[in-house]
Amino acid sequence: MDVERILRYLQTLAANNNREWYQEHKAEYQKIRSDFEEGVAKAITRFSRFDNEIAHLKVKDCTYRFNRDTRFSPDKSPYKNHLGAYICAKGKKALRGGYYLHLEPGHCLVAVGSYWLPTNILTSCRNEIMGNIDEWRRRVENGQFVKMFGYPNEGNWESSDKGFGLAALKTCPAGFPKDYKYIEYLRMKDYCCWHRVDDDFFKGDGWLAEAAKIFQIAKPMMDFMNSVIDDYE
Repeated sequence: MDVERILRYLQTLAANNNREWYQEHKAEYQKIRSDFEEGVAKAITRFSRFDNEIAHLKVKDCTYRFNRDTRFSPDKSPYKNHLGAYICAKGKKALRGGYYLHLEPGHCLVAVGSYWLPTNILTSCRNEIMGNIDEWRRRVENGQFVKMFGYPNEGNWESSDKGFGLAALKTCPAGFPKDYKYIEYLRMKDYCCWHRVDDDFFKGDGWLAEAAKIFQIAKPMMDFMNSVIDDYE
């Protein structure tokens, strides 16, 4: 991908986020959008080597509209300041965990897993962790995972270069033992991990192999959660 061109457009848009400017520069948007979508197509092909469940996906299954939904937001800017793709076997609207790519000036990242899970599914995930805690710990406490993503609740999405779990309850979830030794895993509200990357990470095609390495480290955690989530989808 020509990431410099993509990010330059997004940075300029952020300072001119209105319909008039967008319409005047729509041809440029279409070019950078096409370039991004070509990158997503290559990503699906590359990541299918280690996860054949996503091999059937098309680009449209993974990418989002550029227009923002401003109905319930105080920010009425009509367009997003980023491009993102969620490569998930059951589509971008699924609860199932997947692989996320995010291009935004100064805030590029890659992420893996599930977020915004309903309470009933979270309860099942927590029960699964308690019932298989040794297996869970092997997947999220090994050296590679911790080096890449850290431990739960070490930071948040906005400030952390890397992290595991976007949000957590302040106390033990209802119905679970408060003195459980590994309570931090039960308090998590999102079984998602991320790693921020430099703006030039997505330059060319070399990023595909680097992202694949990161995603393969996180895949065992995601597979553990998907084994539960799949019962609900």
